[in-house]
Amino acid sequence: RSTRHRTLFPYTTLFRSALHISTQFDAGAIEVVSLSDPRHIELKIRPDNASEFAQWFHFALHGAKGQPVTLRFLNAGACAYPKGWEGYQVVASHDRQSWFRIDTTFDGTVMTAQATPAGDCMYFAYFEPYSHELHLDLLASAAQSPHVTQERLGSTLDGRDMALLRITDVSGGLPLAERKRVWVIARQHPGETMAEWFIEGFLERLLDTDDAVSRVLLQRSVFYVVPNMNPDGAVRGNLRTNAAGANLNREWAAPTMERSPEVFLVRQKMLATGVDLCLDVHGDEALPYNFVVGSEGNPGYTPQVAALEDAFKNAWMANCPDFQDQYNYGRSEPGTANPTLATNWIAQQFGCLALTIEMPFKDNAQLPDAATGWSGARSKRLGASVLQPLLAVF
Repeated sequence: RSTRHRTLFPYTTLFRSALHISTQFDAGAIEVVSLSDPRHIELKIRPDNASEFAQWFHFALHGAKGQPVTLRFLNAGACAYPKGWEGYQVVASHDRQSWFRIDTTFDGTVMTAQATPAGDCMYFAYFEPYSHELHLDLLASAAQSPHVTQERLGSTLDGRDMALLRITDVSGGLPLAERKRVWVIARQHPGETMAEWFIEGFLERLLDTDDAVSRVLLQRSVFYVVPNMNPDGAVRGNLRTNAAGANLNREWAAPTMERSPEVFLVRQKMLATGVDLCLDVHGDEALPYNFVVGSEGNPGYTPQVAALEDAFKNAWMANCPDFQDQYNYGRSEPGTANPTLATNWIAQQFGCLALTIEMPFKDNAQLPDAATGWSGARSKRLGASVLQPLLAVF
């Protein structure tokens, strides 16, 4: 009996010491409480680097190949949006290319996820990540089109580029002065990675020379696209804020280069170009639907803007079953708009249609997919589909 115990003890010790969680990569974020037992791995979701927001996580588990593991997120109930864990499933991947959902439960305090890694390393995240490398690839790919001019607006606090894509067809169509100026910005909240997947799908279709919708839009409009409003927060693994702890979607009334240069630079460019329509792309933690939020609480909300908003939503619903207008935040009362939000500030400043697009972290409850939930691929398709309502309102 004593010999048998001497044989098993070192084996167990070696196995347990081989377990490791790493976060030293783009958007990596988690706190390890205990790795003593693969069946009871205890974790805490780490807050943003300079704020109290905590919801995003992204990490790699090493050394558990073929072993059932249980991940317990001990502080899930104390995170920024605890309702977001209800009906939510963690996403996971073995190759960082294909992401799938794993069994997840939430008891109001602790979120528990279970998986059996097929390889020596398995990745887990709040939503399918969109890395800074992918962001740079997206910019470079789009810039190959003759319709695209890439402009560097300035630097973030961490010294990254604030990149803008100006897109239009100069070979034909309306005179430039008569074209609609369409702004599309995404990922003010860096952990809402579905927003940049949306932009990727949007750009792929907009730059498809065989697509009749995109060809007409490019001859009637000038698009200004910011694929990632918050590159510092994205790389740091933040849910909601930039390097200084600023929630960029609360900075639009009075941004500064010291606290929110991302908003300051984009806002400055908008003031120079003008805006006829703006889409601000986000993700929602709690609601399992795709929907939009308008600017009806603004003092400058007119019947004309309301009619454009209705036309936009009706055209999108008619062409894309993934979009709906039944479940949303509800309408704001007149005069109650928060002017620090991008959609409200832009709509009021330019007297234009401005909408916040929200996608789920969970799934689209009206068209669920048990394997992937809402995903990067589905976000891309939604981004491509938004060209139809843009054509309808123009």
